[in-house]
Amino acid sequence: MGLTVTDLSCTRGGRLILRGLSFALGSGETLILRGPNGSGKSTLLRALAGLLPASGRMEIDGRAVGGEGRADAVAYAGHLDAIKPQLTVAENLRFWARLFGGDPGAALAAFDLGPLAERPAHLCSAGQKRRICLARLLVAPRRLWLLDEPTVALDADATGRLLRVLREHAAGGGLAIVATHVPLDLAPARELVLAAEAQTASAAGDPFLQGAWT
Repeated sequence: MGLTVTDLSCTRGGRLILRGLSFALGSGETLILRGPNGSGKSTLLRALAGLLPASGRMEIDGRAVGGEGRADAVAYAGHLDAIKPQLTVAENLRFWARLFGGDPGAALAAFDLGPLAERPAHLCSAGQKRRICLARLLVAPRRLWLLDEPTVALDADATGRLLRVLREHAAGGGLAIVATHVPLDLAPARELVLAAEAQTASAAGDPFLQGAWT
């Protein structure tokens, strides 16, 4: 059981970015997306999150994911931090926890946000805002995490905390797809490398990947 994506295709601005992409991840597996800017990493994540029109089929544990069902199964952390600047750090997390049922206290602790709990979010640094954004993953528990460059603006300690959270998510059977330009110690994660010029993909001979990028 896990994630299965079948024949995924996506067009942006009249340009075909993904064509006939199929892959599968087993329970507890992580997929690392690598490649230069413009190679399609963000497009894939946004298509899987339902933020871009796409054809194909996505299943989690054998059930088709789409519409409201996608929102219940998928958490997406993109380039924007999506925090309410007028609220404090704790108020932001409590707001999301009331909507999605997670534990804001645990999220604060996981990303060392306790000392910042009463600080208005608009007074936080870029790295602190990024940690708030990532802490939302723990107050909106979802099976599949889609993370686009999650280490941007993070220092070494915060990156280590993110890796611990990802390992714990995987240990509990969670799934994650992470687009990144930096090495992440998440072995034995799968890796998909995208090439900008030819728009091709390889997975080091791993048969989990089928189809093509165009």
